[in-house]
Amino acid sequence: MKQSLCLLAMMVAGAAQAVELQLPTNARQMVTRDTVQDRYFAPIGVFADGVVPMLQLDGDVARSSWRIDQAGLTPLQLLAPMRAELEKAGYEIALDCAALACGGYDFRFETEVMPAPNMYINIRNFHALTAVQGQNAVTVLASATSGATFVQIIQAGAAAADSSIAPVANLPRPVATAQGDLAHELQVNGHAVLSGLVFESGTSALGVGPFEVLPELAQAMTARPEMRIALVGHTDNIGGLENNIALSRSRAAAVRGRLIETYGIAAQRLEAQGMGYLAPYTSNQTEAGRETNRRVEAVVLAN
Repeated sequence: MKQSLCLLAMMVAGAAQAVELQLPTNARQMVTRDTVQDRYFAPIGVFADGVVPMLQLDGDVARSSWRIDQAGLTPLQLLAPMRAELEKAGYEIALDCAALACGGYDFRFETEVMPAPNMYINIRNFHALTAVQGQNAVTVLASATSGATFVQIIQAGAAAADSSIAPVANLPRPVATAQGDLAHELQVNGHAVLSGLVFESGTSALGVGPFEVLPELAQAMTARPEMRIALVGHTDNIGGLENNIALSRSRAAAVRGRLIETYGIAAQRLEAQGMGYLAPYTSNQTEAGRETNRRVEAVVLAN
């Protein structure tokens, strides 16, 4: 299936030319984070023997994530033109794998992933690509849910021309990776957005899924038997406060019910509350902002 594409020109730190990476015209940028004199571990192999082989790069690092609201768009359809552009620019492909072939959950956990709701990895449907040129690397992760596809692009360049770059393994997990892991977010931050949930428009009916975040939350709670969670629903600012609070509470209750019925979490360990539009994640002035604000969060009550 041919996709309508736009060109996204991205300059890799230290590279001689910009690389035009193709994204669909309806791609919406979620977040960017550029750092100077940073360190990035680019995955250059699949998860095996307990580790993901990494390439250490010191220098400027540019991170961005994108969301494409288009059902049926596969991660490979997104990555194929990017791979072609990178190879055309002289990059060598160091990693090109999908889902279980990459290592599934273990690969995702060891690899840097931006925190939700800006990036979401469906363990059963993602594709990873790392391309290397001299002392520069580009890593692209694409993952598809039932109604949207997420893309993360990380570019890194070495700080000096004579820097030594060699594959390394069993490295300390990057901070951003840990922040993207639900169990870690709950433990460190005390709350986390439950990404990828889909509700029928204007209702509290939770879609059939599968939603990767729910078994991940259930696993975190099973590992910590004393953990109690409040599921808190949030809406955008369209409509009255009273109705929005009721809707957000009902959506949180639907998530609670799914965790109890499908994943066997004890009812007394879960609460359902609703905040309506009183605690926005971002501005409600755009449709993208309103969509981000429509969410359910898990808040740790006891650990």
